[in-house]
Amino acid sequence: MRHVAVIGSGPAGFYTAEAALKAFGEGVCVDLIDRLPVPYGLIRFGVAPDHQSIKAVSRRYEQVALSPHVRFVGNVCVGQDVSIPELQSLYDAVVIATGAPVDRALDIPGSDLPGVVGSAAFVGWYNGHPDFTDLHPPLAGPGAVVIGNGNVALDVARILSKTRNEFAGSDITTPALDALQQSGIVRVTLLGRRGPHQIAMTPKELGELGHLERAQPRVDLADFPEPGADALLEPGMRKSVAHLREFAVAPLSGKPVAIDFDFFAMPVAIEGDGRAERVIVERTRLDDELRSMPTGETYVVPATLVVSCIGYKTPPIDGVPYEHGRGRFANSDGRILPGLYCVGWARRGPTGTIGTNRPDGYAVVDLIVADTADDSGKAGPDGLDALLASRGADVVTFRDWQKIEAAEAARARDGSPREKFASIEEMIAAVRD
Repeated sequence: MRHVAVIGSGPAGFYTAEAALKAFGEGVCVDLIDRLPVPYGLIRFGVAPDHQSIKAVSRRYEQVALSPHVRFVGNVCVGQDVSIPELQSLYDAVVIATGAPVDRALDIPGSDLPGVVGSAAFVGWYNGHPDFTDLHPPLAGPGAVVIGNGNVALDVARILSKTRNEFAGSDITTPALDALQQSGIVRVTLLGRRGPHQIAMTPKELGELGHLERAQPRVDLADFPEPGADALLEPGMRKSVAHLREFAVAPLSGKPVAIDFDFFAMPVAIEGDGRAERVIVERTRLDDELRSMPTGETYVVPATLVVSCIGYKTPPIDGVPYEHGRGRFANSDGRILPGLYCVGWARRGPTGTIGTNRPDGYAVVDLIVADTADDSGKAGPDGLDALLASRGADVVTFRDWQKIEAAEAARARDGSPREKFASIEEMIAAVRD
């Protein structure tokens, strides 16, 4: 019997558990350990609440969790309730699948002003993450700036611009929905250092902006290269750029909210009297290698809310080798140290889609197959249970999670699949009730 501990129960963690089941069959026990009482990680807290079809992948993960050879060990914090060396003493393999839940710092003057938030915090706020329920982003002012040209920036802009009716069927939290519907924002500006051909936005997400009830996306046609240059792009990017060109030539609709794509624009400072009031932006140009270069020309974009969507990093863990420059664990194809591995964003950095984590998990399990013996005699789950019990940890099982899930469904507003509990205390109470 091989014992495998996976730290993190998001997509990378579940794909690793799935791969272990296929590789070892009945000869494995997998513990998915998570600091929160609820599983699914990015699916629950990162995917936009109005993208329910993407969240449906959790049903696949549920089948993995219900295997008699897999356990969900929730409400257990590695580094506090149990250490990495302790897990290594109990399991044949320890796999870190913690993702990249921390915002990369926006390193410009004024980035610490109230009103400046990272996308992890902002997305976590409207998705009901317990760490961000007290965020209270300032939504009263007329202007918001979103820094970044990826899908997360699109999500933020779209969420800021939707009507209440457009959130029907979503699982956005009611407090966030109420706050957004009282918003005074009428202009959302997306800042990107480079041009339309260098975006990291997918066609589906871009296309959604063209169908919003009260908001119109706007692009300056002068920002594009000649139309013939689009033919050199790969197909997905070509479709995305086609959407941007459509936005650029569309007549003004009179909708009350504008979503402005400001390309060749680099934020250099955020200013205000005790809080964010404006972003100082420097115009850029592309050099021969398509890198953004400052031009010295600056201008001001008024904004009382600034959301930085410039990427994420994995938080380090004491004693685990870490690449600070890349925001991930130091590893060779997923192997960190003997018996210690990493998968997903913790291994690669925050790149790829949810599905990208599947081959990642399978590749690491191949390493575990090669590295571990059939029966090392390690204590595995029994040893973890004894250790956590001795420390008074209040462990949440997958069956407990199903009680939380049922309670969230029961309290949902009309048309919504769930009303999430946004605090750990509420989640635990639902289990005990």
